Amino acid sequence: MIFEPEIETRPWAEQRAHDDPLYRDQVRHLFAHSRFFRDKLNAAGFATPEVVGGLGEIAALPLTEKDELRQSRSEAHPIGTHLAAPMESVVRIFSTSGTTGIPSYIPLTAGDLENWVRTSCRSYAASGVEAGQRIVTTYNAGPFVAGAALEAFPRLGLCHIPVGTGNTERLLAAIQLLKPQALACTPSYALHLAEVAQARGLDLRASSVERILVAGEPGGGEPAMRAKLQEAWNARVTEAMGIGDISVSLWGECEHQQGMHFSGRGFVHFELIDPDTGAAVPVTDGARGELVLTHLQHRGAPLLRFRTRDHVVIHTEPCACGRTSPRVRCIGRTDDMLIVRGVNVFPSAVREVVNRFQPTVTGVISIRPKAKGVKQAPPLKVVVELAEGTAADDSLRERIEHDVRATLVVSTAVQLVPAGTLPRSEYKSKLLDFSEATDAPEA
Repeated sequence: MIFEPEIETRPWAEQRAHDDPLYRDQVRHLFAHSRFFRDKLNAAGFATPEVVGGLGEIAALPLTEKDELRQSRSEAHPIGTHLAAPMESVVRIFSTSGTTGIPSYIPLTAGDLENWVRTSCRSYAASGVEAGQRIVTTYNAGPFVAGAALEAFPRLGLCHIPVGTGNTERLLAAIQLLKPQALACTPSYALHLAEVAQARGLDLRASSVERILVAGEPGGGEPAMRAKLQEAWNARVTEAMGIGDISVSLWGECEHQQGMHFSGRGFVHFELIDPDTGAAVPVTDGARGELVLTHLQHRGAPLLRFRTRDHVVIHTEPCACGRTSPRVRCIGRTDDMLIVRGVNVFPSAVREVVNRFQPTVTGVISIRPKAKGVKQAPPLKVVVELAEGTAADDSLRERIEHDVRATLVVSTAVQLVPAGTLPRSEYKSKLLDFSEATDAPEA
């Protein structure tokens, strides 16, 4: 199902012409109502909206960092000086999980919220779910931006069964009794559920679940991880991705499983940059870089050239589903990236290589850096969990180390541990563990 076919099948070459006037109006809104961006643009030499120009000149504007937004908050401005709408027009305020100890607040006007829900509808419709079906979800989304994505399900005509995290027993019962056709969760939780079911003698392959919609972390697009999930559940796995400061479910994968289609056309403009230099990277087939996002029709707290820290690869060749937007596959977050002797290493990429050794491994890993910080000296310690009944074997360890080095050009020290040793997550898996790291970073 294509939720808005007249928009989602528009030739991509025409999208810039459609978005340019929206962008210019958004910039005028920023100058008029956002103290943060008015000051930021003035300091960069852009005194008026006319000087900023259109989308063709957007790469000349300064990038926006998450820390800048945090620093603009105060007791007088709890949301931040990038608030660009009167509080009387705000109908929803979401918050982030507050990893720094202080949550970030994300205000939405009625129009903003509607755009978010429409974006999510485009994203989730791509997965192949159909009106009249039932979907069970595991996100505790009340205060968080994922709550807006959940509003898409009834609009798509689905019966939504929210279970939340920490309720594995209830979730398995809902699948057995209510027989949903779809499950929405993180890929690591879908894997955890498969392991729990196997241990209890439950046959998930015979369940009613036909589709698993994964989001919240990289992994659903990794070939080995996806194959394992599809085999365990006998269900098709597609993934979605968003970012709270901009929009939820901004990218959504169709049934052809060739990457996540851009679902925010008309609402958000995306760019690709070199994460090290900030230089623009042309959006061409196979291009890699960090996603940068700009609102086009947002009023609450619109953002301009916001760095997502999501490192992606772009696909632009036509898709058989008829959607014309580019697609992405998320490689990992630049915030999680390690540098080992000058080589960039994403934890999810290490997991993908290790997963090639299934079924002798479970697919659960833990990377244990020697030093706190990004820079690490080789070899990089990787704890790999063996499958049930598999004994540690030096030959297997050496083959994993060889394949990681051949694929990622990084030396590792693999430690094989018994099945069930590493922790499981009912939300997002944690691939990096700095518990063994020293205070001093390695050169």
